[in-house]
Amino acid sequence: MRNKSLFSLGAALLLLLALTACRPALTRPAAMSSPQATATARPQATATLAPGLPAKPAPAATGTTDAAAAVSALFGLAWDDRAAFAQGLVASEQGALADLATASVYHIDLHIDDSLAQATGRLEVRYTNRETVALEELVFRLFPNLTGGSMTVTNLRVDGAPATPGYAQEDSVLFVPLPEALQPGQQAVISMDFDVAVPTDAASSNYGTFAYLEDVLALAHAYPMIAVYDDEGWNREIAPPDGDVVYADASFYRVQVTAPADLVVVTSGTTLAQQQVDERQVLTVVAGPARDFYLAASPNYRVVSRQVGETLVNSYAPARLKSSAREVADVAAQALESLTARFGPYPYRELDLVSTATSALGVEYPGIIAITDDIYGRAFGQYLESTVAHEVAHQWFYNVVGNDQVDEPWLDEALTQYATLLYFGDQHGPAGAEAFRASLQGRWEYSDGEKIPVGLPVAAYSEDGQYPGTYGSIVYGRGAIFFEALAEVMGQEAFDAFLVDYVQMHRWGIATAESLRALAEQHCGCDLEPLFQEWIYP
Repeated sequence: MRNKSLFSLGAALLLLLALTACRPALTRPAAMSSPQATATARPQATATLAPGLPAKPAPAATGTTDAAAAVSALFGLAWDDRAAFAQGLVASEQGALADLATASVYHIDLHIDDSLAQATGRLEVRYTNRETVALEELVFRLFPNLTGGSMTVTNLRVDGAPATPGYAQEDSVLFVPLPEALQPGQQAVISMDFDVAVPTDAASSNYGTFAYLEDVLALAHAYPMIAVYDDEGWNREIAPPDGDVVYADASFYRVQVTAPADLVVVTSGTTLAQQQVDERQVLTVVAGPARDFYLAASPNYRVVSRQVGETLVNSYAPARLKSSAREVADVAAQALESLTARFGPYPYRELDLVSTATSALGVEYPGIIAITDDIYGRAFGQYLESTVAHEVAHQWFYNVVGNDQVDEPWLDEALTQYATLLYFGDQHGPAGAEAFRASLQGRWEYSDGEKIPVGLPVAAYSEDGQYPGTYGSIVYGRGAIFFEALAEVMGQEAFDAFLVDYVQMHRWGIATAESLRALAEQHCGCDLEPLFQEWIYP
């Protein structure tokens, strides 16, 4: 399918540049972790792996801790039972269920209050130590405490025994002490109750990504989330408000959602069952592998759907926005076809897009994308295609291929912008690609075309950073153009093969600047140090 609304090169690009000046990125929620101001890209000790393996391989399993249960107490299900997750994956991706045998498994019982401004839950998660060192504690992130709402935790237990939590970073970090060090390959089951207050004031929320606004409940990372353990230890920074929050290992989620019966509830993953109990509905959802679990709900949602191969694309919006909902579904379907052909399979049988009150243009989550109702409402109609295509591209670069979005934001944002450029070329030919490229160049011009390094942490581009106010222009503008320069140096054929291999090599793992460069050099048989010094490194 082709979308009629290609950029108008006059008004559309001028408006694009004007919006860029007041909103740093096309698609961003505020981020919550503040990077260490490291100037160089962070190496990953296990960057070079055989294709298809996660970028952080698990050590050989040495058995679980004696107390770790084989069965979840919350749902009475075996932790290792992956059968239900297969229902949400396209056929070619079901091998990940065995490949990721040591990924964390979340079981969550979530109750949404009738007010839609409160939620309570019970979480049980089995964590496997995939590191090469013993861990004395586990660390969870409580992001609602940084995004205008709040989260409190009670009844913390480790393998069934009570534990006393510790807190840091404005109560956004929860330390879980372990009774004995968790050795490589060993497992522990952590459980806790949590209460969530959802912000209802647009001014106090995180771009409306976690909020109840205009009859839409948006629950982004609204549960205790295990932090990433990397070469710096547990990742627990609070970031400036320009970038993303989710830096997470791929995990599996089984979630039971109890909510008012009149809500249309849209989530990451696949709904296995839905029933009504009195005036409330109960949904059983599975999602994974996935970096996060997201939920949006509204009594006003209506759905428009398109089928693309094994994947059903759903666009949810109020009935009054049905025309735009169709257009969003059409563009998402086009992008899915284009990017699957270029980067390999989209993993899930569903891709949902939901109209929300977010003040960002769009925000990506695994298998689900939040799009501002301004776009659904056509107030910014010329942005619809670029925003939707950008967010679909994030399903590869953020979810399938993970990265530290606080310290190395260019790895997903710049590459996603480049993927959007490819999409415009696929759909609209050279003129379409040139129109989008002009918008990238225009972004960069907001920094006067200055050759500011692309590979810095978000904080370096923020108001208190080394290059204040340049996040959108450098990461989203110059960063995307870097990939054109990389293709020119490598040769287009080698570059195209490199991108396919990059996705496959890091599938469900964590990429770094150094692993990207090493793989590119392997494909071109060339030294890319001068190019990276010119564009990426300070």
